[in-house]
Amino acid sequence: MAQETYTDAIALLKADHRVVEELFDKFENATGKSRKEQIATKICNELKIHAMIEEEIFYPALRGKIEDDTLDEAYVEHDGAKVLINDIMAGGPDEQFYDAKVTVLSEEIEHHVEEEEKPSEGMFAQARKAGVDLVELRDRMLARKEELTAQAEGAGLPPAQLTAVQQ
Repeated sequence: MAQETYTDAIALLKADHRVVEELFDKFENATGKSRKEQIATKICNELKIHAMIEEEIFYPALRGKIEDDTLDEAYVEHDGAKVLINDIMAGGPDEQFYDAKVTVLSEEIEHHVEEEEKPSEGMFAQARKAGVDLVELRDRMLARKEELTAQAEGAGLPPAQLTAVQQ
């Protein structure tokens, strides 16, 4: 994962979006419970890492520079996905609603990606217009992503933590 692969933070995030879309397609076409569970675990880990780098680095850098509503909705959408991610990771392919949960997660992520990538008013377009230093953000996000990926491959990632819900 060389930094030059991604021109900026948005290119990194869009690459993540494409990886997850491909994994959802693989899940949909997979046969066998073990294969589905393997793909679902990969999807959940990719999404946990992606959400963490957005919430720890990208979103805070945009606060006050793009529409607050756009950011607030993104956090809430993340929380909805995290509930499903945690359910999927805690369960298994033998559970009655396992495939349905992965399908609904796919639909939620598809909507979230669409919101971020909308050409003129989406989060990414707003970030570009605001003049955010997307190269510096890319470097920080990539470093954090590498740490989290190593953790996922080693000890594993903890359950996804909700951020927008008041405890």
